[in-house]
Amino acid sequence: MRIEEEINQKKFKSVYQKAHINVLFTASWLSQNSAQMLKPFKISWQQFNILRILRGMYPEPATIKLLTERMIDKMSNASRLVEKLKQKGLVERRVCPSDRRRVDIEITEKGLQLLEDVSRVMEEGLHQRMNGLTQSEAEQLNLLLDKLRQ
Repeated sequence: MRIEEEINQKKFKSVYQKAHINVLFTASWLSQNSAQMLKPFKISWQQFNILRILRGMYPEPATIKLLTERMIDKMSNASRLVEKLKQKGLVERRVCPSDRRRVDIEITEKGLQLLEDVSRVMEEGLHQRMNGLTQSEAEQLNLLLDKLRQ
């Protein structure tokens, strides 16, 4: 559906304003869809993001600073998210033996298993949400979004 129909707005001040609103609306739409897919697993999009970062580093640990730098949502409180994941047994926090001021975060086996299950569901959902784009169009979209952030 076109953005004009989605938000019931016929005119925009410029094509740039329309693109801006369209990107924001679409990001929100994708985020809501992702949240729905994650709901049965009782984790948020931000928690899923942290688990993915930790899996990518596994078996090496990460620091809160590193997690914050790599997170998609830079406004998220990584310390709070890690604490929630720790309470669920998905990550462990350990004082670094070589630098007692540093706290290392590692994904647990339970976290790795959950991430495998969630990733499968997310991948299936991704194909459903993006089925309106060809592979070539998805590549072009990626190029345009990267260009927009330059």
